[in-house]
Amino acid sequence: MAFYQDPPSLGNQYDDDRVLRSYLARVLPREVAASIAPSLREMGELAGGRLYRLQLADRENEPELTSWDAWGKRVDRVEVTQLWKEAARIACEHGVVATAYERAHGAFSRVHQFALAYLFDASSDVYTCPLAMTDGAARALLASDNRALIDRAVPRLTSRDPARAWTSGQWMTERTGGSDVGRSETVARPGPDGAYRLYGTKWFASAATSEMALALARPEGNPEGSRGLALFYVELAGEEGRREGVLLNRLKDKLGTRKVPTAELTLDGVLATPVAGLANGVRAIAPMLNVTRTWNAIAAVAGMRRGLALARSYAQRRALFGATLAEKPLHMDTLAELQAEFEGAFHLTFRAIELLGREETGSLTESEAKLLRLMIPIAKLTTAKQAVSVLSEVLEAFGGAGYIEDTGLPRLLRDAQVLPIWEGTTNVLALDALRVILKDGSLDILAAEVARLLTGVVEPKLAEAETAASRAVSHARAWIKEMAATDRPGLEAGARRVAITLGRALSLALLVRHAAWAMDRERSRAALAAAIQFERNGVDCIRDHDPDTVEALAETTRQKPAT
Repeated sequence: MAFYQDPPSLGNQYDDDRVLRSYLARVLPREVAASIAPSLREMGELAGGRLYRLQLADRENEPELTSWDAWGKRVDRVEVTQLWKEAARIACEHGVVATAYERAHGAFSRVHQFALAYLFDASSDVYTCPLAMTDGAARALLASDNRALIDRAVPRLTSRDPARAWTSGQWMTERTGGSDVGRSETVARPGPDGAYRLYGTKWFASAATSEMALALARPEGNPEGSRGLALFYVELAGEEGRREGVLLNRLKDKLGTRKVPTAELTLDGVLATPVAGLANGVRAIAPMLNVTRTWNAIAAVAGMRRGLALARSYAQRRALFGATLAEKPLHMDTLAELQAEFEGAFHLTFRAIELLGREETGSLTESEAKLLRLMIPIAKLTTAKQAVSVLSEVLEAFGGAGYIEDTGLPRLLRDAQVLPIWEGTTNVLALDALRVILKDGSLDILAAEVARLLTGVVEPKLAEAETAASRAVSHARAWIKEMAATDRPGLEAGARRVAITLGRALSLALLVRHAAWAMDRERSRAALAAAIQFERNGVDCIRDHDPDTVEALAETTRQKPAT
């Protein structure tokens, strides 16, 4: 008889997730953990069951833009896929945004919310993109103290009622560049009634179906540069559909995140309201970026977790040379390396989430505030790079099946590739982290955090991991000090390696701390194995800077091609 390979399968993604359940048991008060478990179990069942099946069935469908109706009227109507419609309802009813703002559990509400998002993400085909911007918009509006806009929009952005809830867009990127927003060409002009209208092009708007957006624009007469920009609220919901003055030129044809209706927009007089004055718009939108970068990290962790869950299931079902892959030492050693990367990324991300929750409830110390400011870019860039690397290996673990579209596996890698790009590339965020370090001494606070995490750990098998984490941070501190004094270009050139080293060192310290706890409280050695393997994967990426080599490579880059 012909052979047919059984595909991998998923169970309840909460019950099957040792890492999540163990983390929550350590971090949350017992009554909080018991209170949120039913909501997480319900989301885990959806993510591994009905929503996952719909995701596979909806695989080939993508959003469609209808620019004109049958009689020539411009309508710019976007129809999203069935999966996204269902994901929108589930996310709303289960409070994937709302939980953070209801604050039923105080500072721990952010942990609850992002645990929901973590379970939900991998079966939603990146519906977490509009959720991230919705969460970020709510945070930015609350930080603005603009009571009229808060009362108008925040209850809808944080609603659990699908008929009432809004999502938000984030309109920053233009043809002039994504990171250098100071070059924005979008202009805000006041009309005779005093109301502002926006004119310009937004090259990459990731929420073309949202009911509102926060946009950067330069009020007429303002100076050039980022300080001359202002943050504006644009409302798109209305009884007759899209707001006049916004034209959807096209949907972007992207490598991944193909369910996300990313649009190129022309703003031709759309009504807009200043959020926080008529200048310093980048500062006003910063709370949104902190939130969306945290969502980026959660998406990275969720993607790795999904890929590994499928790979482990496949390893138990795929037989080669007289044994399953799960019985092959090399295959399982490879998966162990990937599992360690996932666990390090998980603990790094959720530590940042803990601090975010404390910040929003006013319980953050001054030192913790500086640590959070440094951790967010580091966690985002570190986890994003891990996700691409891990999911590339996950596809390879399936052999040829990992390269075949209708298995649903290639999407994992394509969607991961946006993570190092969206909300700041690795280099941009590395330079951001470096600026923070040089400005406020936050590296000393991060070093103290690593030392605190390692204090009291007495397990001999964790000794090498402890040493590696401490040495990596010490190396980073010494290297930055030396280069800042002697070689500023070299310091900038090494910013990425420093940031990744700090991210990995902090991840390892968090793994060590959790492994010690799990051995003591749960009698489990799984977290111990992850910490040991993570250290073996490598922590310190810093290398001595060779100006001659860098200049030679730069000269090659600057050379013009022969004609």
